[in-house]
Amino acid sequence: MHSTPARLRLILAMLASLAVAACSGGFGGASPSAESSTAPIASEGASAAPSPSEAAEPVSLVYLVDDAEATILRAEAYIEAYTTLHPNVTIELETRPGGTEGDNIVKTRLATGDMADVFYYNSGSLLQALNPAETLVDLAAEPFVGNFVEAYLSSVSQGDAVFGVPSETAMGGGILYNKKIYADLGLDVPTTWAEFAANNEAIKAAGIAPIAATFGDTWTSQLFVLADFYNVQASVPDFAEQYTANEAHYTDTPAAMAGFSYLQEAFEKDWWQEDFGADKFEDGQELLATGEVAHYPMLTFALSSIEANFPDEVQDLGFFAQPGEDAAKNGATIWMPAATYIPKTSSNIDEAKKFLAFIASVEGTEAATSGVAPAGPYMIKGASLPEDALPAVKDIQAYIDANASGPALEFLSPVKGPSLEQITVAVGSGLYSAEEGARLYDEDVAKQAKQLGLPGW
Repeated sequence: MHSTPARLRLILAMLASLAVAACSGGFGGASPSAESSTAPIASEGASAAPSPSEAAEPVSLVYLVDDAEATILRAEAYIEAYTTLHPNVTIELETRPGGTEGDNIVKTRLATGDMADVFYYNSGSLLQALNPAETLVDLAAEPFVGNFVEAYLSSVSQGDAVFGVPSETAMGGGILYNKKIYADLGLDVPTTWAEFAANNEAIKAAGIAPIAATFGDTWTSQLFVLADFYNVQASVPDFAEQYTANEAHYTDTPAAMAGFSYLQEAFEKDWWQEDFGADKFEDGQELLATGEVAHYPMLTFALSSIEANFPDEVQDLGFFAQPGEDAAKNGATIWMPAATYIPKTSSNIDEAKKFLAFIASVEGTEAATSGVAPAGPYMIKGASLPEDALPAVKDIQAYIDANASGPALEFLSPVKGPSLEQITVAVGSGLYSAEEGARLYDEDVAKQAKQLGLPGW
């Protein structure tokens, strides 16, 4: 267990004092921040965090999360804050791998009835593959669902049922970059792929690897395809609808094919670092933070662990949207937060719901912020970013404020082929051409769509 951060100790002291004062039970609204008396109040009609338990029976929960450092730190912060309010509750943290291996563990444990009391997992299309109506507890009637920012609700829903609560910030998907390298070489942030390619050549000429590829963790290879979706939608506004209906595909939509072409180009032009095939996610973070590479195509949740390991260098990192073909239409692809869910097999569903209610409160977001730096905006009404938010996070907010952002394809369509990460590794390693990769992914998508029983497939 990591030591409790200083900010979390302050929040816990504040929550404890409120618990003593709240003799009638419940907070009656959001509590003030431990750092500022001007923290936002939860929106009218939204439920606050649950009240502390009084002389309650001991309860134990198990919380399963992935093994990313930022995820663990955030989960520990949730647990520490919640169990301080509810001293009768013990929550054991359990971890699993990320990527395909972790997906398989989640699906297997749900299928065998061996899932933890609560678990952290993706929202959007990957949630739909869990057969949530059969495996997960429906939260639609819970008051805390009213705390969600409206745009998030569909990410954890199927029909009228709601299954999860946002358990991290929204994330930008695009390019993390080293601003010191850009300043030293006199480079501007690119808004077209041609400008990005020119920057990469200038960086390579300076003896620096232009782009970190960390194919040792295969899931990290997908960003050039997935983060390009804002550009795809700008070119083909109804692509998500056509794609879901089996009327548009990567192979027959040039704008969608572009992401695979970018992987092929990066390999052929030697833009990766030397050990791109073996390096892993943690290596990519270090290479970027220390200036050994200039760019890392990545989701901005990585900023939290970079800050933990490179607290000074993280201030030199920025974010820009993946460049496309048209500067006037360039914008950022946004990933909705992963969520915490309750399996129907949990023996402590009532207490699990109380824990989720805390995560879905302003107090919960404050606890999360104390554990790890936010990587984007929270999807809880009344929550806000701290004034000392990282520069790259402010870069993401700028795209949102300018109405130059949109959700990733997996939040607009239930279809996402499970083999994409293996295919993008192969294209990015020169084993497949862009055309071959797109064709294989279309075939992978078709299998997934048929498994989901989607019409038209």
